[in-house]
Amino acid sequence: MKPLIGVGLVGYAFMGRAHSQAWRNVTAFFDLPVTPSMAVLAGRSRERATAAAAELGWAAVETDWRELVRRDDVQLVDICTPGDSHAEIAIAALEAGKHVICEKPLANTVAEAEAMAAAASEAAARGVRSMVAFNYRRVPALALARRFVAEGRLGEIRHVRAQYLQDWIVDPEFPLVWRLRKEQAGSGALGDIGAHIVDTAQFVTGQMLTGVSAITETFVKERPLAEDADGLSGGSRTGGRGKVTVDDAALFIGRFDGGALGSFEATRFATGRKNALRLEVNGSLGSLAFDFEAMNELWFHDETEPDAGFRRILVTEPGHPYLEAWWPPGHGLGYEHTFTHEVRDFLAAVAAGTDPSPSFQDGLRVQRVLAAVEESAANESRWTPL
Repeated sequence: MKPLIGVGLVGYAFMGRAHSQAWRNVTAFFDLPVTPSMAVLAGRSRERATAAAAELGWAAVETDWRELVRRDDVQLVDICTPGDSHAEIAIAALEAGKHVICEKPLANTVAEAEAMAAAASEAAARGVRSMVAFNYRRVPALALARRFVAEGRLGEIRHVRAQYLQDWIVDPEFPLVWRLRKEQAGSGALGDIGAHIVDTAQFVTGQMLTGVSAITETFVKERPLAEDADGLSGGSRTGGRGKVTVDDAALFIGRFDGGALGSFEATRFATGRKNALRLEVNGSLGSLAFDFEAMNELWFHDETEPDAGFRRILVTEPGHPYLEAWWPPGHGLGYEHTFTHEVRDFLAAVAAGTDPSPSFQDGLRVQRVLAAVEESAANESRWTPL
């Protein structure tokens, strides 16, 4: 019998559902030294949390996350709440000796992220592990892209182009959900999806951004108020309207510490684009390109091959990252598999007593980029070092 590790999940909406599926199926596909036990789910409404627990496979329910943290049957806390509560929950859990995985962005402010990173460092000295949930690192094609860069197949990295394009709030009558309120979300497209492309670009290239110049825009200034709205969908309209206090789109350029130049675009107003996380990296010996809307493909150009152009790599072979656990070649994976890979890597690190990646320190680095983008945009796109 493998040791059990009790998991407590805080939040059960979009991310909570995605994480729940990962906790349910990770040991069915990956051979791990520990077995997760879905011990308890926490939500503010007992009725809704109880219904979610029954649907998603959690054994018990709490209506206060503090009670979840105190439970003896919980050794690992999974935080899937809006960003305004990340710091308080994560720090309390780490101080209680619980391992923590926290959704991105790590926090709503640099100060909160610094406090979380400090708590994580102190906890690590006691054997308590933490990780920020940048799930796109676990897309096999992007993990393969990272391998190509690390092996030197692109040579010296010169250009990075990163986009995250969505269109789910194009309708000006879409309600004022929490993701459109700064006090809960921290920022808009910048933090929600821009954080992903910052982390993805730094992960794939192995280089860190050192400074940015940015612009942001809020296209729809006011939206209908609604009751019982979650982060991505509206509830019952109340008849009133409220102010949108976050950005709808953010564009910025940046420099990396390895000498590369980068351009970044995050928007929720790209009509017709549903979840287009795109990355292109150009080096002295080759280039690679990726689009999440075709997530099982990586496009690669080898400059040493005459007249080669870009070639399509179908990332479904057993030797590709994570694919040893899944289906025969050619049978593609989906969005949900990234969370299973994330949980697999975190549990493996916890069992081995090693620090998982991306760490809270990595999350802090991304938070500093987001803050620099906001500062630059507020100051006429002035160049802003990190």
